[in-house]
Amino acid sequence: MSNMKKVTMGIILAGAMLTAFGSAVAGDKHKVVIQVSSADATTQKIALNNAVNVQKDLGMDNVDIEIVAYGPGLSLLTAKSEESPRVKSLAMQNITFSACGNTMKKVAKKTGKEPKLTEGVKVVSAGVIRIMELQEDGYSYIRP
Repeated sequence: MSNMKKVTMGIILAGAMLTAFGSAVAGDKHKVVIQVSSADATTQKIALNNAVNVQKDLGMDNVDIEIVAYGPGLSLLTAKSEESPRVKSLAMQNITFSACGNTMKKVAKKTGKEPKLTEGVKVVSAGVIRIMELQEDGYSYIRP
């Protein structure tokens, strides 16, 4: 093989390695979904602590975290929750909070009005479906 071919092959190989390395680094962002389906205050606090600890350990820019609440767990995301100020604060720190639309409708049917959610919480059509979608998108699943 001539020197020119060796140099050309070396450049091509180096470029391929840089591209592969760059792709691996770009794909290294962690993704976590945390399910909250219990009204138990301790369990809800653990879910929030899990999110904070993961974000602190990995760095805010290195992880996407979404907490999905449905059924009795929806109480965590309401304005009446003791954790409401913390949920609002964490929502401003790049932690996503999703409330189940199905649960919201069931509460409205039972009580005559939908619960008031904490600022920063979004509503998804169905909490279980949202968790499935996130897992299909590569999110790790945690349930405290």
